[in-house]
Amino acid sequence: MRSGLRSAARWRNHVGFTLVEMLVVISLLSVVMLALGAAFRTFAQTEIRLDHRMEVTDEFRVTTGFIRNILGRISVRKPEPALASPERKIVIDADARSLAWIGVMPARYGAGGLHYFRLAVENIQNENSLVIRYQPCLDSAVFPNWAETEFKVLASNITSFEIRYQNNRQSPSIWSANWGPGDRPPDRVQILVQSAGIDWPDIVIAPRTLPGAGDRSSVFVVGGAR
Repeated sequence: MRSGLRSAARWRNHVGFTLVEMLVVISLLSVVMLALGAAFRTFAQTEIRLDHRMEVTDEFRVTTGFIRNILGRISVRKPEPALASPERKIVIDADARSLAWIGVMPARYGAGGLHYFRLAVENIQNENSLVIRYQPCLDSAVFPNWAETEFKVLASNITSFEIRYQNNRQSPSIWSANWGPGDRPPDRVQILVQSAGIDWPDIVIAPRTLPGAGDRSSVFVVGGAR
């Protein structure tokens, strides 16, 4: 009988956890929670990076598609006689920071027909953005006041931007920061863009002149034909 009581007393003394065991369990749980938290943070950051990459890729696809559409066809349009110089026979202003020309606005982006266009980086709401400005082409062969024209932001957070031009009639044919010949568009245009530390693939476009676009701005042009 006494032996049974002693055994029961010893069993009651060993019921539950000691302080050391509790500390060990708490430490292990802390390590596990830290590991899980780090894993969740990694997953979340990876998802954010993937979303950002997809957003940049989609922005690049839409932007390049639009630029190729409007820059791929340039109107051969002579300046007004009073402002014309012997070297300048078409309306185009091209340097490393901006490019202005007369081209065709695709109908799916709004009103079609000939438009004045200008591609450059501007400060929009305290942020450097790649902007296309446009206005329907009037009888005048002089570019409008760009500050008064409509515009569309093509890409934001632009950290670097440069335009280069290629003249295949030069030997050797090299990329230049300015377009010298005034009687024809560049043979190829290269647009270099860096957005928020991300290098976009180079955009290279070979503009072609619109046959029969003439000097009449009222002509509705679709697909390069009147």
